[in-house]
Amino acid sequence: MSGVYLITDRRRSRGRTVEEIVAAAVAGGIGWIQIREKDLPTGALIALVRSALVRSGTARVIVNDRVDVALATGCHGVHLGASSLPVAAVKRMAPSLTVGYSAHGLDEALAAEGDGAGYVFFSPIYPTRSKGAMTGAAQGVGMLARVCSALKIPVYALGGITPSRVGEALAAGAAGVAVVSAITEAADVEKASRDLVERYKLFQAERRERKP
Repeated sequence: MSGVYLITDRRRSRGRTVEEIVAAAVAGGIGWIQIREKDLPTGALIALVRSALVRSGTARVIVNDRVDVALATGCHGVHLGASSLPVAAVKRMAPSLTVGYSAHGLDEALAAEGDGAGYVFFSPIYPTRSKGAMTGAAQGVGMLARVCSALKIPVYALGGITPSRVGEALAAGAAGVAVVSAITEAADVEKASRDLVERYKLFQAERRERKP
């Protein structure tokens, strides 16, 4: 499974449906899909997550914030933030779910790990227009490296990620990258997804070659 994680945003998808974006992204090799459509009513969100699961192939489908929807749909997990239920409470409530967490500082990331999160997003790494990553100024790869070295769980770099920046994020220790507009706003979603996945795979191959 690739280390490229797509976060959906139907308002920034050039008029295409979330289902269309998911299908094309999966065809391009994306390994993780987060359905992040916070304004949808519960019934519509459940239907959307179930539809994404049908189109996901081997990719893992995560829903943002809504533990109830994750349990109702049988998707792979839920992604939390500072305004969500606490990570520890969700782990007690639904131990089978993968729980991710969006962190914007080292202490926050460490707390999420201690509470049982399976992975964290750290953002924003680069300047970005995506609301999901805009918490303060861009933190840069130096801060990303500090977070990655301090945590034992996977850290995904979020915020301003492009194919040319994938290697830099991975070199800082990130397990992968998370994107919104780099895929959702692309003219060719499958190609944009494949470009990101190929950069990830190339870096991993080069890393293996460098090992003694």
